[in-house]
Amino acid sequence: MPELPEVETIRRALAPAVEGRVVVRMEVLDPRWCEPAPPQEVAAAVEGRRIARISRRGKYLDWELENEVHLVMHLRMTGNILLVRPEDEQPPYVRVILALGSGERALFTDPRRFGTGIVLLGDAARDTYFSERLGVEPLSPDFTAEGLKAMARGRKQPVKAFLLSQERIAGVGNIYADEALFRARIHPQRPVGTLTRPQLEALREAVIESLNAGIDARGASIDDFRHPDGARGSFQDRFLIHLREGEPCVRCGRTVKKMRAAGRGTYVCESCQPRPRARRS
Repeated sequence: MPELPEVETIRRALAPAVEGRVVVRMEVLDPRWCEPAPPQEVAAAVEGRRIARISRRGKYLDWELENEVHLVMHLRMTGNILLVRPEDEQPPYVRVILALGSGERALFTDPRRFGTGIVLLGDAARDTYFSERLGVEPLSPDFTAEGLKAMARGRKQPVKAFLLSQERIAGVGNIYADEALFRARIHPQRPVGTLTRPQLEALREAVIESLNAGIDARGASIDDFRHPDGARGSFQDRFLIHLREGEPCVRCGRTVKKMRAAGRGTYVCESCQPRPRARRS
């Protein structure tokens, strides 16, 4: 699933190409994409409007149109947004077409059809929509060790599950949770409420470092993720721990293990990330 770095990579690639352009036509080819809103109503709200800005909140892309109309997209597991020229052949799995005044088309492709789109009218409606679903942006000044401590206090939830909770920290998924926990030397099954202040500070720094590394590499293309021009990201070639089962740890040389944590395949070096001690009954 595209995580914050992948969505930010798409945003940065789209912005110079689409900002200031007019959406001449919108075709929702798969009504499931915008359910329960009818495709024709979504198109009517968008067509003829200039794209003022492309922004991101967590894993969401916000096409900010003139007069405070927001077309908010979530790529889910296999969604991509490709920017194609008039002469380019249309790729498979296209669910939505945005035809721009420049002649280019922005295509929402999605083989598994989990991606979604919604139109929100007004900045207040957009802000409410995000606030009900998303917590702090981890690359913003609001992401602090003190804030992490307040969120973690008293919780028995494993730290990996905590990191994956979008209502607490927006945009971190399976890849970047593994990478951050390895950098911070924290076992993914450690109860988050037992982390010390220094550990929480290390975790905050590790989350930021991992996300920025992913952005610098223009995302990770393990399966379906592509840039708007069809290129692949390269962060998968720089993983410190994720997908490295059976390989030597880059830090200590011990063998990396794969386990289940928070319901997800999780990679860990239990030498560098000591397993939490079992509590006495």
